[in-house]
Amino acid sequence: MSTMAGAKNTTHLLKHLRSLMKNTKYVNEELHAYIVPSADSHGSEYLAACDERRAFLTGFTGSAGTAVVTQTHACLWTDGRYHLQARAEMDLNWTLMKDGVAGTPTQGEWLSSTLPATGGAVGVDPRLLSSRVWDTLAAELSAAGHSLRPVQQNLVDLVWNEQPARTSNAVLPHPVKYTGMSVKSKLEEVRSQMQQRKCTLLAIAALDEIAYLLNLRGSDIVFNPVFFSYCVVLPDTVHLFIDAQKLSSGVAQHFADEGVSDLQLHGYEDVWSFLKDKAAEMDGKAWLCPLASHALTAIFDRSQRVLERTPPCTMKAIKNDTEIQGMHSAHVRDAAALCTYLSWLEEQVSAGHNVTEVSGAQKLDALRAEQDLFVSLSFSTISSSGPNGAVIHYHPAAATDRPITADELYLVDSGGQYRDGTTDVTRTVHFGHPTKHQKECFTRVLKGQIALATAVFPNKTRGTLLDPLARLALWNVGLDYSHGTGHGIGSYLNVHEGPMTIHSRPQPPSEAGLEQGMFVSDEPGYYEDGQFGIRLENIVRVVPAATKHNFGGRGFLTFTHVTLVPVQTKMLVPELLTQQEIGWLNDYHAECRETVGAVLQAQGRTAAHAWLLRETETLG
Repeated sequence: MSTMAGAKNTTHLLKHLRSLMKNTKYVNEELHAYIVPSADSHGSEYLAACDERRAFLTGFTGSAGTAVVTQTHACLWTDGRYHLQARAEMDLNWTLMKDGVAGTPTQGEWLSSTLPATGGAVGVDPRLLSSRVWDTLAAELSAAGHSLRPVQQNLVDLVWNEQPARTSNAVLPHPVKYTGMSVKSKLEEVRSQMQQRKCTLLAIAALDEIAYLLNLRGSDIVFNPVFFSYCVVLPDTVHLFIDAQKLSSGVAQHFADEGVSDLQLHGYEDVWSFLKDKAAEMDGKAWLCPLASHALTAIFDRSQRVLERTPPCTMKAIKNDTEIQGMHSAHVRDAAALCTYLSWLEEQVSAGHNVTEVSGAQKLDALRAEQDLFVSLSFSTISSSGPNGAVIHYHPAAATDRPITADELYLVDSGGQYRDGTTDVTRTVHFGHPTKHQKECFTRVLKGQIALATAVFPNKTRGTLLDPLARLALWNVGLDYSHGTGHGIGSYLNVHEGPMTIHSRPQPPSEAGLEQGMFVSDEPGYYEDGQFGIRLENIVRVVPAATKHNFGGRGFLTFTHVTLVPVQTKMLVPELLTQQEIGWLNDYHAECRETVGAVLQAQGRTAAHAWLLRETETLG
């Protein structure tokens, strides 16, 4: 089979995997299909190198996607964020299944129609498939006469000769001056909720929930301040399953200072036997997240399980006053770094100096690292010029590096991890003369961003109801974008944080409505394959809305902006904006000028401050 230019040749890997699917030394019965999810045993979106099995097998490096291999087919399902990227990174052994596009079958539908008439066995590592996905897929296959089988030995691991070792970096305390709430207080709240649900055990696999609950941070997954572990909370003890050598010398004192005397340490892999023992003896309920793996939830009988969003999941999403202040402060410093970069970049391009996507990203990363309380980036900087901007999660690399010039749109999506908060911001700019079409598209993207930012809605409204607000200005002329409009964001935690989202796809029961204190992104866009990409992203905070009425006593909410980086007004068609939209933009720019300007002056960034003043001039 021929290979696409630049794509990884997967012919040998697929041949080896298919032979293992028939080998009863590794599987209990011959498998007709094998599923390779993009996940680890903790359900993480971003993975450590040792867990990037789907990327290794397919060559596709995006964060979301599932591979399915039969003896005659190899298919990859991924959503609209990654269609262009997947097509470029996969060779001709693979068929791209465009998740979310009308006419694309689900994995269950495709397997049901592709496998033999009946009796097809579909294998998957049960640690890598959530309980919710397992149950749905198993039901689909069963209805067609097939079965989903747990495969305890991951077959990709057997194919992967040089699989990286699991990371084991130091775990450090994250003090109350940043968290605003002690571990003791968090455990008291968790146990209170457990008692209300009549649960005597809470099993936590999500790494960010464990980091939040115990006020600890690590670096086992690049850009994510988390560490490999499991946590089990019982009514009178809390159990942490972790490689004890990872714990820094200050962790024991940290727990003592935060009022925790009932914590017991266990080896990382001991969680399985511990939970099996508890399942055999417990007389209450076990609380698990529906996103937890099938292997974890299957330890408990269905009568023992409560599969609901866990208390730490919602607690970390609703920031307290300390976290709120930290998030705002981190975004102001982050804005100073991005304004300095855009000022510098415009000067370099205007002078005819050679700046590329890669060297530009390196410059921005260095400017972020100079900011107070900086720890790391929050994700790999997306620095994309011209047609590369249409690749939604583009990663600048030597093979695709393009110069940043005055002739093309430039999109930069970036963020940082700071001790007091996490940032994520996208701006699209043109240093020359944008076309009329580009300006109209940009203006309609901004209209959508403002429509969402100014929305007023009832408490606990789900993001699916708000998502159309950001798309309507594009829909009016037959345009759209193939990604979500908003995601939650952590407080020195994961840059993508549940349980809330703003998306057009149906939301599962585990996703939450919006509540006061949540932080989400507002990021509509528009992309033309092979031409350009436009995206504008601000982080916003959910706050109470002052409404004339209060129907049903439910309470109403709106957003206040957290990101403070100017929008390039030369990209706008003012005639397409309403007076209210122009007023919003002028008020936003006035806040950028005042708040970020003070930081730039204090840092001695004279050129960046002058750039900021120019970019925030009032739009008539």
